[in-house]
Amino acid sequence: MINRVAIFVSGGGSNMKALVADMQADHPARVCVVVSNNEDSGGIAWAREHGIATEVVDHRPYGDDRASFEAELTTALNRHGPDMICLAGFMRVLTAGFVTPWHGKMINIHPSLLPKYTGLHTHARALNAGDKIHGCTVHEVTALLDDGPILGQSKIDVVMGDTPDTLAARVLVQEHRLYPAVLRRYCVGITSVLHL
Repeated sequence: MINRVAIFVSGGGSNMKALVADMQADHPARVCVVVSNNEDSGGIAWAREHGIATEVVDHRPYGDDRASFEAELTTALNRHGPDMICLAGFMRVLTAGFVTPWHGKMINIHPSLLPKYTGLHTHARALNAGDKIHGCTVHEVTALLDDGPILGQSKIDVVMGDTPDTLAARVLVQEHRLYPAVLRRYCVGITSVLHL
């Protein structure tokens, strides 16, 4: 069975592109829609250029009313019938009301070695802590931020002279390797931690 995957993006969508590029031939998944909260997202533009269905639900008109925003997200998703969701740089925190129905069917990539450095500014925080090793994590999404079961991690060495930007660039290379590899395994029920 082919898994229909919705990919959520807010920016340029480089992880989305890596996932889509890998969803070929014998891959057990195909993208069915790219969803964003940002009409100007480069990821949305790229998906449209490549003939992939898109949905944009701007969060701004909803203000602090996350439930209404997420209800509209659900309506948009339902038009495409996804089996699972991959968060790929989606910069909105989703509430338990949205996440819970997708339990076991939503994964995310995060630019740190969880459980270290949930949330934002992970590269600067790793440098400020004097870490020698940094990296990225793919995990199942739960109602707690960046807290679900870990599915895969990739590590890099922190080198002398690293800045948040140089570290981010090297971690991103690993993200593009790790996320597609984990998705392939996850679609066929493999949830043991992959180390790349």
